[in-house]
Amino acid sequence: MKSYLAAALQMTSVPDLEKNLTQAEELIDLAVRRGAEYITLPENFSFLGDESGKLAQAADICNASEKFLKTMAQRYQVTILGGGYPVPTDDGRVYNTALLVNAHGDVLLRYEKVHLFDVNLPDGNTYQESATVTSGEQLPSVCKTKDLGNLGISVCYDVRFPELYRHLSQLEAEVITVPASFTAYTGKDHWQVLLQARAIENTCYVIAPAQTGFHNSIRQSHGHAMIVDPWGIVLADAGQDVGMAIAEITPSRLGQVRQQMPSLNHRVFA
Repeated sequence: MKSYLAAALQMTSVPDLEKNLTQAEELIDLAVRRGAEYITLPENFSFLGDESGKLAQAADICNASEKFLKTMAQRYQVTILGGGYPVPTDDGRVYNTALLVNAHGDVLLRYEKVHLFDVNLPDGNTYQESATVTSGEQLPSVCKTKDLGNLGISVCYDVRFPELYRHLSQLEAEVITVPASFTAYTGKDHWQVLLQARAIENTCYVIAPAQTGFHNSIRQSHGHAMIVDPWGIVLADAGQDVGMAIAEITPSRLGQVRQQMPSLNHRVFA
């Protein structure tokens, strides 16, 4: 693992595939110009806001999203994580799928989101992700890379389930990505503290690309894409505007924290 810049992109995706991919490409181009070698896109980067429309177009969105990620990775010679896009399932729903692609366009990791957001919030909004999404059946894995370290992935609501991150830690994850479209209501209280907790308890970097703003008349995302270091320090925060959080991932910092706080070595119930 070497030192490198990582970027957590922040988007306001809408129910318009082409518009979203154009926005994503502009942000990827900007991140590359700023020197990023690992670029992460948020959950629902290619389509967000109309569930019936998502199902009707799922196959097209899936094909376009995968082609886009591979094309961008090859064109810019970077590793890219697409945080979540629909992949049709046999039951008429979709998997919420995250895909990690290297600079050759090869798929390094594929993860189908396990924890689905079925919640009635006090602000009056109801989310029933399971109505259109099939839960994945496999825990996410870790890809061990020479230059970028051991990369783990998860998606959004997963961040509330620490056992998933302990699993990634046991697979020797050093950098974990949490692409999300966190709601504005829950995000203001829980987003940052959950990301910091996952970083601290697993002494790893956490990269969290995010959705921000209004996607339709009622759905609003929290924003604040960020990168957190293994001590829980927020290295970069994108605020609430479309853009990115960008920060350096350094093996020396990872080693320093793990030496000073060797909690992973002190686990009793592993």
